[in-house]
Amino acid sequence: MQTVIIGSGNVAYHLAKAFVQNGISITQIFGRNEKELQKISCELNISYSTENLEDADLYIICVSDNSIENVSKIISKKDCLVAHTSGSLPKEILTGEYRRASFYPLQTFSKTKDLDYTKIPFFIETEKEEDQKILTDLASKISENVMESTHEKRKYIHLTAVFACNFVNHLFARAKEISDAQDIPFDYFLPLINETVQKISEIEPKSAQTGPAVRNDKRVLELHEQLLKDESLEIYKTMNQSIKTMYQLP
Repeated sequence: MQTVIIGSGNVAYHLAKAFVQNGISITQIFGRNEKELQKISCELNISYSTENLEDADLYIICVSDNSIENVSKIISKKDCLVAHTSGSLPKEILTGEYRRASFYPLQTFSKTKDLDYTKIPFFIETEKEEDQKILTDLASKISENVMESTHEKRKYIHLTAVFACNFVNHLFARAKEISDAQDIPFDYFLPLINETVQKISEIEPKSAQTGPAVRNDKRVLELHEQLLKDESLEIYKTMNQSIKTMYQLP
């Protein structure tokens, strides 16, 4: 099966790398950013272009959500299979006389960070049953966790990911602001962070909760609030109120 990956960002890079590592042939990687395409091409030995889109059986669009619809219009081949990798958009966002699908890898991607692709869940949604098998078989060559999905379910998968990844990372960034302001090496907090993440592999997150809010320790909560101001204070209050609400504390 001739496959073209469209895009040059983090998802395109890692998907191409996962394909190459698992012996899946890529006809071309196509996009606008020639500098990034050249890097991917040199590392993975894949042909690339910024102008001429190769003929293929499968096109996988790995671009930002805002660009997917416009990018999908450049595919003129009829009756090929086209899939995007968005967690939130429906497959119907794809515009063309081809079979539409979603090929969503649930992971946060950075080009500088190596990943174990076997652990990345893939969620597949297609228009036709035969295409479901094609994409499921393809994803199964990469990952141990492949699941059929719907757009409705995928919206909630993406929402959960935002809470579990993006919001948590933002709190790490806020925490580092506090430690940096007091000349405390943030590396000292990494064992605590790692233990917290590891713990929820063995214990339900709700059961693993610790801290002054779940203990309803008003003295410590008030002390912390005195140390904060502006947006950080609002975040602190909001998070503690959410914890209290979950555990039905006064």
